[in-house]
Amino acid sequence: MTALAKAILDLPAAVALLFVFLLPALEASAFVGFVFPGEIAALLGGVLAHQGKIPLWAAIVAAVSGAIVGDSIGYAVGRRYGEALLSHVPKRLLKPEHVERSKKAVNRLGGKAVFVGRFTAALRVLVPGMCGMARMPYGRFLLWNVAGAVVWAGGCVVLGYLAGSSWERLHRQLSTAGLIALGVVACVGAIVIVMRRHRARAD
Repeated sequence: MTALAKAILDLPAAVALLFVFLLPALEASAFVGFVFPGEIAALLGGVLAHQGKIPLWAAIVAAVSGAIVGDSIGYAVGRRYGEALLSHVPKRLLKPEHVERSKKAVNRLGGKAVFVGRFTAALRVLVPGMCGMARMPYGRFLLWNVAGAVVWAGGCVVLGYLAGSSWERLHRQLSTAGLIALGVVACVGAIVIVMRRHRARAD
């Protein structure tokens, strides 16, 4: 993965910028995020801007628009193909526990799951499709999709710009933070479920 990231940094500016758009776009639409998280491409966009190869605004626009387009495609794929598609994805890429967490996040948070899911790799890949499967209104999905893309992708580009050559260390820190966030989401979900069951029994 590091070798691929460094290869992207060595590409001509226009081609590298295309990757900054494509990798976030393919993250949820083609499950590429399980292999190459889109946050790396967004960080690299910032690094390229730091190096003076591309404008910072261009990197932000590419990463944000890629994230929005990719999640919209993921939503459409989930709405149309749903479970049939998930059943054909190798389990080494798509772990059953990730699917269950995504379903619970969508059921518990609704449209907010799209925003929250942006900040953990597993949810970022799966939540858009789950929203489509759940027949969430696209207008509501798009609202949270745009908000999450602006904060997440735009933030990653800016962080990459500020980190410069230290982007690899920053990515490790972001990955750790993402795992912590996923754990927090899972714990909150478990607490909510327990409280609802307790109330149901009390009634």
